[in-house]
Amino acid sequence: MSERDLSVVVFGASGITGRGVAAYLASRANDSDFRWAVAGRDPAKLVRVLDGVGCTAPETLVADIGDPSSLAAMAARTRVVLDLVGPYALLGAPVIEACIDNGAHYLDLTGEIPWVRRMIDAFHDRASEAGVKVVQVSGFEALPFDLCVLLAVETARERWGEALAEADAVFTPRQPAGRIGAADILSGGTLQTLAEGIGDEGAAELADPAALIPDAVLAAEVRRTSPISLAPRASARGDAIAPMSPGPFINPAVVQRTAHLLAAGNGDRPAPFRYREGMAIPGSAATLPLRYAAAGALGGMQASLSLLARANPWVRKQGAGLLRRVLPSSGFGPTGTRLDEWSWQLGVDARTSGGHYVRVDLDADGHPGYLTTARLLGEAGLLLSESATPDRAGCLTPAAALGTGNLDRFKLAGMRFSVVS
Repeated sequence: MSERDLSVVVFGASGITGRGVAAYLASRANDSDFRWAVAGRDPAKLVRVLDGVGCTAPETLVADIGDPSSLAAMAARTRVVLDLVGPYALLGAPVIEACIDNGAHYLDLTGEIPWVRRMIDAFHDRASEAGVKVVQVSGFEALPFDLCVLLAVETARERWGEALAEADAVFTPRQPAGRIGAADILSGGTLQTLAEGIGDEGAAELADPAALIPDAVLAAEVRRTSPISLAPRASARGDAIAPMSPGPFINPAVVQRTAHLLAAGNGDRPAPFRYREGMAIPGSAATLPLRYAAAGALGGMQASLSLLARANPWVRKQGAGLLRRVLPSSGFGPTGTRLDEWSWQLGVDARTSGGHYVRVDLDADGHPGYLTTARLLGEAGLLLSESATPDRAGCLTPAAALGTGNLDRFKLAGMRFSVVS
């Protein structure tokens, strides 16, 4: 990759997450030697929006999805493009193509799994030949989950020379005091992306844990070994476990593709392991029935969306249109100090093929979907810009692209990984 004058460009810095990424890079630039910029079709608006949150970017570039030459110029100046302009199924492909053609690594935070699969089919070989990493699904979904499972995989191999048989991930949010409203949890951009996914031509792949594995035989093994379950359950700690929200279908496909990519890179054929995840609803023993019912209700809602995704095109189109109209639009979401008052924990309990156990913990500061996502996306971009990552290229998962060699860097983003057993 040729020398460039910018390490990272944030394309689409005016949204909730984009502003957070810009603020994080600005804070990191105070004690690090790198140059960064923001880009968008309206530079004046970008400057105005960032001024509103007390952030000043060193440079503002003009880049517009509808102008391929502007995307090429942006990609040619930087080592990494952080693409925050969604919905990605509508707007993402031109940015990926510009990055591959001009030698810049690409990261986004999409959760649109059918679109990710189309990008793999369209661009994996081209990106591999160009030495470019195209890294998708790099926000809260699915970077933390993907890295935690990879850390468990590597620990099992180093300690016992064994593969994983199963991995069980449980996410526990710690909400701030006071009343929690819808805007404190999900943004309009995320919800509109969900609606786009339902209407996507590949929506039937939403609930497929092997959606990102091109090898048909291996994909069938993954589906048999690790089906996605939306049923509520109780943990050993007495927590009710609900499906992940807003999408329980995102992380499984990413985790399974990581296993496929790493095995293929070593010339091996992976032995699929069962991956299960959920969101804890903690509370006292007396409230377990109520919490279990809440988990069941959330699972029922997710099951309904899964059924809608597998309906005929006309039904999906009508359902997606209704969701677009009734769900909040972009701009709706958590803001201000409320983002800092959140924290969260992710625990992965894994068992090896020989019966050994590994526990990986991740403790994190900030709102998981917005503050943490912004920080980790910024840090991941910096790692890629420094070539401090494994020598892989193509359409990669976060864990395959970043590896576990620099997990301590994520402490700067408020995320602390540890192997505790």
